[in-house]
Amino acid sequence: VKVDYISRMRSAKEQKRILKELETGEIDILIGTHRLVGKDIKFKDLGLLINDEEQKFGVATKEKIRAMKANVDTLTMTATPIPRTLQFSLMGARDLSIINTPPPNRYPITTELHPFNEDVIREAIHYEISRGGQVFFIHNRVQNIAEVEAMLNRIIPEANTVHAHGQMDGKKLEKIMLDFIDQKHDVLIATTIVESGLDIPNANTILINDAQNYGLSDLHQLRGRVGRSNKKAFCYLLTPPLTTLTNEARRRLDAIEMFSDLGSGFNIAMQDLDIRGAGNLLGAEQSGFIADVGLETYQQILDEAMFELKETEFSELFSEENKAKDASVKSWARDCHVDTDFEVRLPDQYVANVSERIKLYRELDEISDNKELMLFEERLEDRFGPLPTQVKDLLEVVRVRMIAQRAGFEKIVIKNGKMLCWFISNKESSYYESGVFVKILQNLQANNTVAKIEEKNDRLRLVFSGINNISTAYEKLKKIM
Repeated sequence: VKVDYISRMRSAKEQKRILKELETGEIDILIGTHRLVGKDIKFKDLGLLINDEEQKFGVATKEKIRAMKANVDTLTMTATPIPRTLQFSLMGARDLSIINTPPPNRYPITTELHPFNEDVIREAIHYEISRGGQVFFIHNRVQNIAEVEAMLNRIIPEANTVHAHGQMDGKKLEKIMLDFIDQKHDVLIATTIVESGLDIPNANTILINDAQNYGLSDLHQLRGRVGRSNKKAFCYLLTPPLTTLTNEARRRLDAIEMFSDLGSGFNIAMQDLDIRGAGNLLGAEQSGFIADVGLETYQQILDEAMFELKETEFSELFSEENKAKDASVKSWARDCHVDTDFEVRLPDQYVANVSERIKLYRELDEISDNKELMLFEERLEDRFGPLPTQVKDLLEVVRVRMIAQRAGFEKIVIKNGKMLCWFISNKESSYYESGVFVKILQNLQANNTVAKIEEKNDRLRLVFSGINNISTAYEKLKKIM
């Protein structure tokens, strides 16, 4: 197996050689930075994409990488997924695995929030140096990073300090980092360039200046630079006076201080999702709250799109999942709209509280099998008394909808003693080659008095007569199944 890497640190000649070997297939595994999304990158046969430190990539960058080859297997790794990515996993669009077990002999990092104070800084650095350790001091402004180094030299002159940032010459930056790893310096004053990829077991104290300006993900990643050995580690979050902080900044700092246990990255990501919002799963915004469309409607649109893709464009990828579903219980129609002239509702006199009625309607809408419906019916009767006719018919409509979804009906109208059932509108759907559709046709042929099949406006539908109530509609549907 041939492994190579590409980044801005490689010479133009080396990059040209690597790109040529990548295109011919000589390189099996290529490790790279954002350089991998360049137009000149061509893989012979890209089979697996591993996206480490995913929070560092924008949507456009990630989609460029994925666009290199359709349906490429992708493994995304991060200690703190961005809200949009986490929401994808929570709603089932991506599989999610959580590693909670820390390496052996590791301790939680003690995290403390302090207003900027030279005495606190002096004591923290002095304690770490006195036990033979090293210190990170994070200051994310290149313009005055040298002034911060001068301040540290003044308050703790015995410390050997050095500063580093991404605008330095590559070779100089590399030398500084290697010298720090070799313990030639006590304190490294740096920007967030040290946020990921560094593993220095001897550095076990980190001070983050102006911590209120960092996101939760950044704070967690920076804190992760220490505590990488069997020594107790410390993280100091330095801010202006707490009374001057915004509410959102205070929530971030409280969250990072609260979740300091090993393996708490997922909890921090959930808190980040709560603070910032899930962003736009259909667009490029990686955080934010949905303003134009209600959240439930938005999620419903996404669920329907996912269902459709699993059944059509990505049917091969999900073939095992689709086969695993029992044909008798599989819902061919994503949803079925039932329209009727019967009165089907929860009457005000039966459930007086408006919010309670809405809650019950939502609960009823999520029911997917008869067992759940029977339990719901029992709870209703237990809480509110005997069911009125309108409620009984409402529950029957839910039964009709469930069997209709399994039968492949997208719309049902029960009016004027008739029931009209529209089949799935997509004529290319695998439903029309399924055993369910064949069985319906066979049952109609065997008993042509049950219903007649017809085509209207380029859509197939069944027409049932003699429908005097919702229960009869349900029984008629059972006969064709």
